[in-house]
Amino acid sequence: MSVSSPGRDGVVEGVSSPGRGGVVEGTGMSTLFPGRDGFVAGAGMSMLSPGRGGVVESAGTSVPPPGRDGIWDALATVRDPELDEPITELGFVREAEVSEGRVSVRLRLPTYFCAPNFAYLMVADARDAVRAVPGVVAAEVRLEDHFASDEINAGVAGDAGFAGSFPGEACEELDELRLTFRRKTYLASLDRLCARLAAEGQKSVPLLLGDAPESPELARLLRRRAELGLDCSPRSPLLLDERGEPIPAEQAVPRLRFARAVRVSIEGNADFCRGLLRTRYPESAADRREKGP
Repeated sequence: MSVSSPGRDGVVEGVSSPGRGGVVEGTGMSTLFPGRDGFVAGAGMSMLSPGRGGVVESAGTSVPPPGRDGIWDALATVRDPELDEPITELGFVREAEVSEGRVSVRLRLPTYFCAPNFAYLMVADARDAVRAVPGVVAAEVRLEDHFASDEINAGVAGDAGFAGSFPGEACEELDELRLTFRRKTYLASLDRLCARLAAEGQKSVPLLLGDAPESPELARLLRRRAELGLDCSPRSPLLLDERGEPIPAEQAVPRLRFARAVRVSIEGNADFCRGLLRTRYPESAADRREKGP
């Protein structure tokens, strides 16, 4: 069956599934499976092993083992797909440990019943971000205190995909869900830029992207455009909709009003989730201050 699970904005289709997030080798390696005496490499893997001077690749070159700050920086690139904020800033990273190139990350969420599809994406993205750090030999990312954590953790560790993690329950992968929320976060970034321009006294929105002055809001808009494959060239119209179509002048006001509503919804949900996390884990605010780089 295809189970509907409660999402932050309503009902989200799909069931949580074992994510990609168990023990996984670094780039170029196959999965490491727990054995009696430690980790046992799967067949056909290209082995990376800790050496005295760092991590020694099969070719004999040495890569220094990663530090904790490098792992934290990697995790900071992972965003909650709905809230559009890094999981490090949201307080979702409970712990990140590094030892001789082996990384262990523990994640937590605001409630026991947070939508499993969003949870799966964050665990999978965190695993991918960590194992891409040079010098990482193995990466274990685990979600804790969640009703579907066992399925998500096993599925991510085994690269089963969301549907494969919940056979008979989830019918499809999460590409469409990710695309939907990337479009929403793009609209929110468009509103933030327009609000910045208005606050600086601009009477109208510039016609071209290249006419907008440099700002954090412009940089964020460009990143969101790039994620969607939209035109980021200076000659591109600044007002593009979430599908890359120019917004006609007569539709600019209502479309920007909608973009503002999307932004307010995203930011309101983020504040709500922070409050829930502090209630569930009173130590979470201190964690964010102490565990960051």
